[in-house]
Amino acid sequence: MQKPLVSRDLQTLRKHASEIFYAGVAAVEPQAAVKRFCSRKKNHLVIGGLKYNLDKFGNVFVIGAGKAGAPMSSAIEDLLGQKITEGLVNVKYGHVASLNYVKLIEAGHPVPDKNGRAGASKILQLAKRAGRDDLVICLISGGGSALLPFPAPGLALKDKQDTIKMLISCGATIHEINTIRKHTSFIKGGMLAKAVYPATLVTLILSDVVGDDLDVIASGPTVFDSSTYKDSLGIIKKYNLGRKLPAKVVKYLIDGAGGKIPETPKAGDLIFEKTRNHVIGSSIEAIKSAKQKAEGLKYNTVVLSSMIEGETKEAAHFHCAIAREIAKTGLPFPKPACIISGGETTVNVAGKGLGGRNQEFALAAALEIAGLENTVVLSGGTDGTDGPTDAAGAFADSSTLKRASAKGTDPLQYLTDNDSYNFFSELGDLFITGPTNTNVMDLRIILIG
Repeated sequence: MQKPLVSRDLQTLRKHASEIFYAGVAAVEPQAAVKRFCSRKKNHLVIGGLKYNLDKFGNVFVIGAGKAGAPMSSAIEDLLGQKITEGLVNVKYGHVASLNYVKLIEAGHPVPDKNGRAGASKILQLAKRAGRDDLVICLISGGGSALLPFPAPGLALKDKQDTIKMLISCGATIHEINTIRKHTSFIKGGMLAKAVYPATLVTLILSDVVGDDLDVIASGPTVFDSSTYKDSLGIIKKYNLGRKLPAKVVKYLIDGAGGKIPETPKAGDLIFEKTRNHVIGSSIEAIKSAKQKAEGLKYNTVVLSSMIEGETKEAAHFHCAIAREIAKTGLPFPKPACIISGGETTVNVAGKGLGGRNQEFALAAALEIAGLENTVVLSGGTDGTDGPTDAAGAFADSSTLKRASAKGTDPLQYLTDNDSYNFFSELGDLFITGPTNTNVMDLRIILIG
């Protein structure tokens, strides 16, 4: 049987969806975000309207972690140059740049590795070197939790690795995952700020968390922690993980809840007296830019939300229900139409396949839009990575099921096995961008032509 081709109309819609996605990513380019928020006037560094007299600081240290660490560091180097005494930032493998004053340490994500552990130790040592008259600039972005692993005393890196793998696969939200991360770490949950004190600490944050909760982004290493050990135990109970997580991790959390281990630093703690945290970019900026691009392409455009959470297949179902309504009734607005949303869904992994939440969204959407003409779905991670794959996400369109059928491929079976990567790879529908060096969660775009 001859392979059904993607029509010219669908090719145009795919091109437009890509342009809309890249417009969103461009709006949260880290280097530009830092320079919009920070400036230098002679010997004064201005951050968020606050002035810091560089002549009054003995040393200026740069530390941090995240996928956007390289361009953020580059921007700080442009502003401060030789004023930087020393810098250490952990980044994901391949997310690097040529720098003069800040050393980048490449490490594992989403599962932490030995490089990340070694880098976190060096960053903590540098933080502790800062004195009362020093300035510490901390650069935090998406992926910072995995890239800054420093297990609490008595816990090994493997304990952290096994815990994270289990939390990711059970469908826990990023808020829940990071609550446990903070309470099994020696550097997260405000502990990095504790190491820096009494130096002046300014943190620039590129948010990859729904709601931009400061103590959740990268597990809040420089922010007071609003969660507790008891919250961590509640999450373990919710997902029935008591006998699945490493025994040492569970015991550590039980000891913490029982008062045997000090809590993470809380609001009002003296260590935050000279600390300022600034969000310099988030999902909403990407979505606004994507919307503007879609409108420029003459689509009637709606933003559902920048805070979409929940199970991926369910999210695909309600997104596509709106698309079907538009296609069939012209409500709530007529074609050509564009639906945009952001946020971060979760996948409850039951199969043994390969994929990520964006590819799974696209595969679930392919089943939902079967029969609709001239409809394209693009779901992609703004960091250019979806799960443990080289794809940012995938395309689904009106022809996906027909083309799969021609290959003898059963999309439902691939969905059941959480094997969206191999499904879309066979069709040539993976969305591969390479590292974007930013991360503000996901962008989902549905075009009805």
